[in-house]
Amino acid sequence: MPTPLSAEIASTTARLVVEEGLEWGPAKRRAVRQLGLPARTPLPDNDEVEDAVREYIALFCADTQPRELRALRQLALVWMERMSAFRPHLGGAVWRGTATRLSDIYLQLFCDDSKSAEIALIDHNVDYEPRTVPGFHGDSVEALSVGSKCPELGEMIGVHLLIYDLDDLRGALRPDAKGRSPRGDITAVRRLLQENAP
Repeated sequence: MPTPLSAEIASTTARLVVEEGLEWGPAKRRAVRQLGLPARTPLPDNDEVEDAVREYIALFCADTQPRELRALRQLALVWMERMSAFRPHLGGAVWRGTATRLSDIYLQLFCDDSKSAEIALIDHNVDYEPRTVPGFHGDSVEALSVGSKCPELGEMIGVHLLIYDLDDLRGALRPDAKGRSPRGDITAVRRLLQENAP
């Protein structure tokens, strides 16, 4: 059960996520600092933060966020179609519906050979930056990060291709504690775009 302090941290975190495009972990830590709390203060869980982000969007961004989310999902679909050989799945805020124009796109690729996606980018002359990021199991995974122009928003958006082993796909589709799918394939993203068509 959320405490008043936890709710205050979640609310501050939500503002940082929506207004500054911070990822949830860094936003939680910065919220603690902004509120003048000790560094060891217990942090709200991700479900509480997600609820706070949805509330913040409903209060302050209801007129702009749906269009921005749709534009990001359309851009995600373009990249999913480009990388379709690697079984792409959309995750993060763009999948969950809490993304704004400051959000990056996170695509998880499930590859037979971990270098094959990188070779595909090289073959298509796509500039990318290799990095290591936390994966959905908490362990480090390779990510190929690209900047991609979003025509509807007129901005460059970060697209991160997270490389997983093909065997990881089975566990990746397990529903979360609320019964929601944590990520979706091309068909699921197309369905979201059709359901939310203007």
